[in-house]
Amino acid sequence: MTSIPIRTTVVGSYPFPGWLEFGAKNLNEFGAADVEEMIEDAVIAAIHDQTTAGLDVITDGEQTRLDFNLSFYGFIKGIENNETETRKFGPPAHDQRGKNNIVGELVAPNGLGAVKEYERLKRLAPAGPILKASIPGPYTLSGRLLPNEKYKDRFAITEALLPIISKELEALVAAGCKEITVDEPSMSCYAFKEDTKRFVDIFNRTVKSVVGKCNLSTHLCFGNFKGRPVGYRSLKPMLPDFLDMTVDEIHIEMANREFAEIELLAPFAEKMNVAVGIIDVKNYYIESVEDIVERINKCLKYVPAEKLSVAPDCGLSQTARWAARKKLVNMVAGAKKVRENLL
Repeated sequence: MTSIPIRTTVVGSYPFPGWLEFGAKNLNEFGAADVEEMIEDAVIAAIHDQTTAGLDVITDGEQTRLDFNLSFYGFIKGIENNETETRKFGPPAHDQRGKNNIVGELVAPNGLGAVKEYERLKRLAPAGPILKASIPGPYTLSGRLLPNEKYKDRFAITEALLPIISKELEALVAAGCKEITVDEPSMSCYAFKEDTKRFVDIFNRTVKSVVGKCNLSTHLCFGNFKGRPVGYRSLKPMLPDFLDMTVDEIHIEMANREFAEIELLAPFAEKMNVAVGIIDVKNYYIESVEDIVERINKCLKYVPAEKLSVAPDCGLSQTARWAARKKLVNMVAGAKKVRENLL
């Protein structure tokens, strides 16, 4: 159980300031010290927005990650970019993201960079909020890698990435991180057609060494590339197998799906804490405080207050910063209002 009833949290990412996006596209104009200063300033901005909103749990906004998967590939040896399958024009979709060839053994001798991100967050954040780190799980991280003779399919690639993720989780715990999310949206997106027991086994082996050493959560959603989902958007295929995931908290997208299948939160709440996405990151409608109160009260019918966290549906990286700020402010205000009524 959480120490805070109806605690307010975020998944991980936050919108980049415009100047960071400009800098990332013009890196040849900047020196290494300039880049580090830009990143630090962006993290300070993300922290400011989250703490001003009053969140119980904050992140660094993933301001060093210019792509959910591809940013991690830069830390892994044996990967080479392949643009041949990439579509350049037309409406945004996942086939506009680059694929990568595997050209050697998949190893990350210096880790995946998450510890440096966490240490920066710890240095810059004020006292008070809980500090969270998030990294993709091995199945999700495998998604942009092409099989080869050595790694014959996605599951073989996943198995190669699994010890890399496990080691990164151990390093985060060693660095003092008490709140970690392992993002596995690919598992929720493909639960309708893949072996869900196999997914659970992969996940549990990934996190085994850090269970009980941090508040461990997983984020399950249906995709958010350029504000668009990609998966079959139903919780039913995840049940009952996903109930066996070894986590303290599971994060489930609800707002964008108009709270469809909300009754299925109940079996999850029997086994673990539940973070419910009550803010729609794909919509520029700004949820009012009254909307938030109504949505939380819906959730309380299936999840006890002491086991409930509320959050945006997904990371906020695909939502304009002005909207993200307003949404978080109202989310926190609504949660506090419901919390007060529980006393």
